[in-house]
Parts: sequence; C-alpha cells; structure tokens
Amino acid sequence: MATEGRILVHFNSEDASVYRFQGGELKVLKRERLAFEGSRAHEVLADKVGEFCAGLKEFNEVFDNKTTRLHATGVFQQLPQAAAAALVNSLYVDTGLYFNIVGPDLEQFYLETGMSACGSNDMMEGLTHREFRNAVVCGSFQQSLGYIEDIIARLRGSGTAVLSPPSTRVKPETVGTDFILFDYQDHLKNERDTWRHKYMHLDAFRQADAVVVCNPGGRVGQGTMFELGFMAALSKRVIFTEEPQGVSVQFPCEVGLES
Repeated sequence: MATEGRILVHFNSEDASVYRFQGGELKVLKRERLAFEGSRAHEVLADKVGEFCAGLKEFNEVFDNKTTRLHATGVFQQLPQAAAAALVNSLYVDTGLYFNIVGPDLEQFYLETGMSACGSNDMMEGLTHREFRNAVVCGSFQQSLGYIEDIIARLRGSGTAVLSPPSTRVKPETVGTDFILFDYQDHLKNERDTWRHKYMHLDAFRQADAVVVCNPGGRVGQGTMFELGFMAALSKRVIFTEEPQGVSVQFPCEVGLES
C-alpha cells in the first residue's frame, strides 16, 4: 500500500496526471494534456517534464524524493537506453526527483493488479496496491541484519518476491567475521571466493523491479557504496529506506518504502 499523503505523478504519451494517496484511496488532483508523442529528443522531454514538476509545489509544501514519486510510460518506454538514462539524470539534477520509466511488462502487471484489486484500468491504482513484483535488498548484513530482516518481512508481506537474499539465516561459523554467509550459500574456497558470492547478489539486480538499500540512521557502508555503482550502471530504481548520509556523489534515487 502506498504511503499516506504521498504525491504520485504519471506521465504518458499524451498527458500528465497528479494523484494524492489519502485515506487509503488514490485521488486525482490534476490532469494536463502535454502531448509528449511528438517530442522524442530527451532534452525536449526533460524540459517539458521539468516545467510540469515545478508546478507540483502547489500540492505539497515539501517537494522531494520522499514525498513525490514520478512514473512514466508510453513514449518514454520507447527511448533508447542512453537517451532514457540522460533524461533520468537531467531531471534528477533539475528537480531532485527520480524519473521512473516503467517497462511495458511492469505496466501490464500494474494494470492487471488494479483491475483485480478494484476494477480500475488506471495503472496507478495497481501500483498503489502492489508496487514491486520483486526486489533485491542490500545493506550491511554484519551490522544491520535485524533491520534488514524487518524490511524483507515488509516487502514479502506486500507480496513482493525478494530475489536476494532469499534467506537471512546465517551460517553460525561465519558470525562475527568480515564476510558472513547465509544457509543457502556454500563455503568460501579462499578469500577471493568472496567475489563469487558478491557477484551472484549483484547479478540479481538485473531481474529486480527495484533495489532497496537498508541504511538505518542514513549510514551507507563501503560494501553498499560498491554495489551502488552496479545499480547505476544497470539504470536500476534505487530506494533508500532512510535519507542517505555521507555519500560523496548524489545520484537519482528515492527515499522511503510504502507504508
């Protein structure tokens, strides 16, 4: 379920719709025709979206990546990967918001979810009922395992499949070491073998709708910082559970899971 009071925006090929999730319902605040179809250059699209986003301040005093979510379909799905990445980066610099281009298969999932949940053919209705089909969860398993387990339980409680880690039961003999292993992982052959386990976790990013970064108190550890580069290279949607602290380079991301 979406977070109470959050502003949600859906851009498609023809218009932009603004919603507020309030009292357990999705309420339309504004719908404006923008006709993106004739504007395939990412610079033109960025200008149009950015100008529209500047007007969102009328709906919320606070306008940031915690309170506002942007989703796009239609013509945005047809952009080449390089142009899509340039659009996302440009809008982040100009607005501070992450521009989530929803893939056709995920869009279909939202449509089916909305129809099943409440008989609505509005993609955003489906999104508020179940935002992720699957996700990968990252964080410091050595220092924040209990916190991470709570986040995984929340995701699974909403119906989300957690691709990695599939289990958080720690091999007892690795407790307190620099590289803990879970019960589904085999033992290390040598210190270089840590990369094999790390890569298997990173590789799961490719199939995930989102990567959820667990950072209690805002802290982002060195291991997670390494993983963030892989997420960015794959243009993955990244959601921090709390506002990240101590990150030298800010990058397109969102903060806070749904309630």
